[in-house]
Amino acid sequence: MRSLVIKYFLFIFLIYEHNLYFQVLTAEDGFITTETEHFMLNGSPFYANGFNAYWLTNIASDLSQRNKITSAFAEASNHGLIISRTWAFKDGGYSPLQYSPGFYNEQMFQGLDFVISEARKYGIKLILSLVNNYEDYGGKKQYVNWARSQGQNISSDDEFFTNSIVKGFYKNHIKVVLKRQNSINKVVYKDDPTIMAWELMNEPRCSTDASGKNIQAWITEMASYLKSIDSNHLLEAGLEGFYGQSNAQKQQNNPYFEVGTDFITNNQIPNIDFATVHSYPDQW
Repeated sequence: MRSLVIKYFLFIFLIYEHNLYFQVLTAEDGFITTETEHFMLNGSPFYANGFNAYWLTNIASDLSQRNKITSAFAEASNHGLIISRTWAFKDGGYSPLQYSPGFYNEQMFQGLDFVISEARKYGIKLILSLVNNYEDYGGKKQYVNWARSQGQNISSDDEFFTNSIVKGFYKNHIKVVLKRQNSINKVVYKDDPTIMAWELMNEPRCSTDASGKNIQAWITEMASYLKSIDSNHLLEAGLEGFYGQSNAQKQQNNPYFEVGTDFITNNQIPNIDFATVHSYPDQW
C-alpha cells in the first residue's frame, strides 16, 4: 500500500500561540510535495495546520469587502496557521463563478484572484476545492441540471459521476481554473506555489452505487485529467474518510459505508497524493 499523508482540515486547533512573524512568500517559495509519510517544502518537512473558509471568494468578489479577507489571513498568520481550504467554484444560482457550462463571471473570478494573491502575502498555502457534492454553491446537482437542459435523460444526481456530458462540463471547469491567469499577480494558477493542492470534490458520495465502483472510476479519470494539465500541485479527492467494500469487516462500525466511497482504495489511485478525513464529532 502506498503511504498516505493524512491531513485533518475541518477542525483545526491553534498549535502555535507566540513568537510568530509575518512572512511574505516570494517567487522562490516552492510547491508542496510528499515524501513517504511527510509533506515537504524545499527539501524540508512541512507541518500542516490551518483552517477551513469556504466563503473567501464570495466575499472577495465585492471590492468593498476585501478587507475582511486581508484581516482573516492576517489573523491566521498571527496564530501560526499556514493553510486555508476554500472553494474554487460557485455553480449557477445568485452571483455564480460559473453561470452555465464554460461561461464564467469575471468579477467572481477576480475575487478568487485576490484570495490567492492575498494568501501569498501572508505565507498561507491554499487547498482549492473544485465542486461540491451538495447543493450549496451549485454542486453536482447543478451540473446534472445543466445536462438535463441540453436533453440528457438523467434520473439521479449521482449520474454526475458517470454521464459523459456532465463529466465533460466538469473537466472543462478543471481546465479553466487551472489555466486561469491571476489578474493581480499575473501568475497562472497551475504555476502558483501559493496553492498547496487541488481537491476534486467536497465530500463525494454516490449512494446509488454502494459498490464504490462509480466513484473509484470517477476519481481515477478526473485525477488523471487534472494531472495532465498540472503536474506541479498535489491532489486529493476530498473524502470524508469512510471505509468501503475493501474493509467489509469494519462496516458495522462505519456510519456511512453505503455512500459509495472507500477510504483505502480511493486513496490508492496513482494520481491522488494524500488522504483527507472530515471530522464531525457531533455526528460520528
